Amino acid sequence: MSLPFPKAVIFDWDNTLVDGWSAIAAAINQTRVQFGLSAWSMDDIKIHCTRAARESFPEWFGSRWKEAYNYYYSNVGLVRSQRIGPTNGAGELLQWLKLQKIPFFIVSNLRGDLLRIEVEKMKWLDLFAGIAGAQDAPRDKPAKDHADYALDLGGMKADKSVWFVGDSEVDIQCARNSGCTPVLIGEPEMAQMLGVELFFPDCKALQTLLYNRYQQ
Repeated sequence: MSLPFPKAVIFDWDNTLVDGWSAIAAAINQTRVQFGLSAWSMDDIKIHCTRAARESFPEWFGSRWKEAYNYYYSNVGLVRSQRIGPTNGAGELLQWLKLQKIPFFIVSNLRGDLLRIEVEKMKWLDLFAGIAGAQDAPRDKPAKDHADYALDLGGMKADKSVWFVGDSEVDIQCARNSGCTPVLIGEPEMAQMLGVELFFPDCKALQTLLYNRYQQ
């Protein structure tokens, strides 16, 4: 495997930098039940809840999707504020990248205003060169618009020396659509299924690789 050391890193937010599945499940299921649908299991949540709400809600809620969307976002902030926390090694990885002067970004399908509130809550707001949430760009992940928008905030362009780190197929698709190098936070089986060469169980393992390559 011959890959360039990253000149910049794009991160997904939920389940890459913060542990968000519990919060996502609670907010989605609260909305589903409110609108007469059955609650999903965690496995269902992980399968269905990777796209932006403005894309998935019309499929789930039909003609009432805008009503459901507004209900979801009127409650999701409180639900998430009580449940999210950093994933293993995330804070240390960000601080190390900052120390090495490697710019990093967020591209998330969480709505942009809520995303920035959460980044500030984690006390990470001043670390990122650019933050792009849902509705900030013309199209959300997996469209390349989303990654291009974030990188433009830091005066950068996408290429293979930009690593795109995420935990879902949507992240890998966005990395490829934008011309970045995909990096999976996940299991070997998922990496094989998606054809990803670089994969790690968590941010701590990713930092270990970057540190070792940086020392070479």
